[in-house]
Amino acid sequence: MITLRNLSLRRGPKVVLQGATATVTPGEKVGLVGRNGAGKSSLFALLTNELHADAGDFDMPPAWLLPGGISQVSQSMPETDESATDFVMAGDTRLLGALQAIAAAEQGHDGMAIAHAHQAMDEAGGFTAQSRAQALILGLGFKPEELELPVNSFSGGWRMRLQLARALMCPAQLMLLDEPTNHLDLDALVWLEGFLTRFEGTMLVISHDREFLDAVTRVTLHLEDATLTRYAGNYSKFEEMKAERERLQQASHSRQQERIAHLTRFVERFKAKASKARQAQSRIKALERMERIPPVLSAASFDFEFKEPANVPNPMLAVSGLACGYSIEGQQKAILTNLDRSIMAGQRIGLLGANGQGKSTLVKTIAQALPPLAGEYIQGKGLSIGYFAQQELDVLRESDTPMQHLQRLARETGPAGREQELRNFLGSFRFTNEMAAQAVGTMSGDEKARLVLAMLVWQRPNLLLLDEPTNHLDLVTREALAMALNGFEGALLLVSHDRALLRSVCDEFWLVTDGRLAPFDGDLDDYQRWLLERAKVEQKAAQKAQRESVQSARKASNRRQQDVASALARQS
Repeated sequence: MITLRNLSLRRGPKVVLQGATATVTPGEKVGLVGRNGAGKSSLFALLTNELHADAGDFDMPPAWLLPGGISQVSQSMPETDESATDFVMAGDTRLLGALQAIAAAEQGHDGMAIAHAHQAMDEAGGFTAQSRAQALILGLGFKPEELELPVNSFSGGWRMRLQLARALMCPAQLMLLDEPTNHLDLDALVWLEGFLTRFEGTMLVISHDREFLDAVTRVTLHLEDATLTRYAGNYSKFEEMKAERERLQQASHSRQQERIAHLTRFVERFKAKASKARQAQSRIKALERMERIPPVLSAASFDFEFKEPANVPNPMLAVSGLACGYSIEGQQKAILTNLDRSIMAGQRIGLLGANGQGKSTLVKTIAQALPPLAGEYIQGKGLSIGYFAQQELDVLRESDTPMQHLQRLARETGPAGREQELRNFLGSFRFTNEMAAQAVGTMSGDEKARLVLAMLVWQRPNLLLLDEPTNHLDLVTREALAMALNGFEGALLLVSHDRALLRSVCDEFWLVTDGRLAPFDGDLDDYQRWLLERAKVEQKAAQKAQRESVQSARKASNRRQQDVASALARQS
């Protein structure tokens, strides 16, 4: 059991927790929610013993603090030539210990120790470890031919998936997941939800994906203003309960204020009257003893809207026989071919498909960030594209301020604007005077993403191409984005693993798979069912291969132990 009693925690000058009291019982699946910067990651650091409480008590089972007791996704980028399978297998600390014991016993020619070590390896699931590791890797979106590739051969996002698989491989009693969905597509996200719902240990997860939280958690801890509040229920239930609690608190506050005003009027009226002096004193004492109920102070909300486009061509664009892909050292590599589609005014399209199928490649080609490899690309007259790329945050100039970014955009792309107009506009995106003059390199991911959104809105596009725009946004900003997109009067093409956003703003879906693009006949629930059915077929095939592998490994182990026993018998 994890117990916090009147606990206070600071990180530098910032107070993260003040007088916090909460309990997490074994086996609970807990969502830790709160705005970016509230201190959620600092609370994780307390649980892993990286930070220590400044006051109060913190208790956790000592065994959880031993190696392998806590599983956590490392945020560092792995740099190793190990194969993907070996790297993930190393996350099983019990198995790693058994393998080390086998190596030591064999080096010492200790037959009894060898037998015990092999038994420990069997108990740690050593015979199924490779197939379990590979099932994790495949579930997170890798291809079978990539299982033995070196870790260093993968890009950053895929290496972070391997870090996640390594954490899931650990047979921990406590799992801490900090934004585990950031590098996942919808296919891998659905798989991860299924895995975590079957996890039998205790889990705390930080996420800004409300549907993910609803699927995998049953308790919510809300961190706000250094206060930690526990709610029984997933994220949607938490929102309902929090709203009801605030309604009751505000009603109680209002009633108390009326009572205070009544008592105060009595005291002021009769405190100088001898016959009423005792009653006045009694009411003064009642006022002093009264525990004040604070009013509900909601966190500052955030909203914005897209400006009305100058014009809306119809169709926006059309492609015929289009091939999308890359040219590498003069050689063309097509990802998608023979595309014949049009985007009409007012269409709101969500792109579905696993990572690597070509969603981002298609969006880049439409945005003209990549040239088509073949086919026709025809723009409507007056087409103005607003493009949010996955790596958009990386192209911001770290030393420049938001004001400098917007001034350059207004000067080079337009529309033009006076300095005060630019300042007011940045203020609507919560970049006040000080933040407007702050270097972008010192800002959080959420703040950088808001700046990119602000620059997008300023351009008044009539076609929005958004490739994973929510990766760095908290829930409040995600909801503001959804509202703004619903009010957008142009056309929209969206790539996102945030199902709440897809459901909210898309009217239709296109599926990118096997080098083709086609309308998907159904909604997100239909797509998830399609994914799960496909996963069942793949799982059956994997289970069959696993049984054959286990049988082969057990036979090999038994032969090896028999050989060791025979050798020892001959020696004696």
